[in-house]
Amino acid sequence: MATEQPTTTAPPVGADVEWRPAQRPARSELRGTHVLLRPLDADRDAEALYEQSHPPAADPGLWTYLPYGPYRDPAELGDSLRVAQASDEPLFFTLLLSAEQPAGVASYLRITPEHGVIEIGHIWFGASLRRTTAATEAIYLLAAHAFDDLGYRRLEWKCDSLNQASRRAAERFGFRFEGVFRQHMVVKGRNRDSAWFAITDDDWPAVRAGFRAWLSPENLDVAGHQRRTLGELIADARR
Repeated sequence: MATEQPTTTAPPVGADVEWRPAQRPARSELRGTHVLLRPLDADRDAEALYEQSHPPAADPGLWTYLPYGPYRDPAELGDSLRVAQASDEPLFFTLLLSAEQPAGVASYLRITPEHGVIEIGHIWFGASLRRTTAATEAIYLLAAHAFDDLGYRRLEWKCDSLNQASRRAAERFGFRFEGVFRQHMVVKGRNRDSAWFAITDDDWPAVRAGFRAWLSPENLDVAGHQRRTLGELIADARR
């Protein structure tokens, strides 16, 4: 009597990808209409960045969820910025408003060109940059450079899960929430559960269209206020 041969089923695998590694970001400027991102220069930027990020101009709560700060004076901040300036990863930028006014900091980090994954983080907006068109354009410039110029497949945003402002910002900028990594870090002697967000290259065309529509002069009313929110415009582009 013939016996039935067991059937085997191949395990599922991911889709084939035509892929070549992305490029690493360089120490170069990213220039927009409202903001300039240039490589961090500690000696040049420390005093202005201190004024932008400490009282009386700034809310001391700016430093609550960052792994460093606040600082006693511009010299102490300068020491920290010199360490950051020497780093290739994270790769830090100073965010400047008109007249070369340093007003914040951002970086690329966890840069993995072989898999096409990169993160933006260490982001803080100083007093002159908060809730401005320039701040939103800075995030757009970082995202567009990662996807359109460097060829990344995935852009990540991570924050303390208790940092509601950062979580709202991530979703406003088109990042999708992916979950919470419990007990991910110890920051300033405290537990940090990290909320993870990402934009993939499949998401990016709609997110890019939303940013461009939001930044367009046609989206401004006579008082200079955006007619439609960034979230609305990204949602429309995703339909």
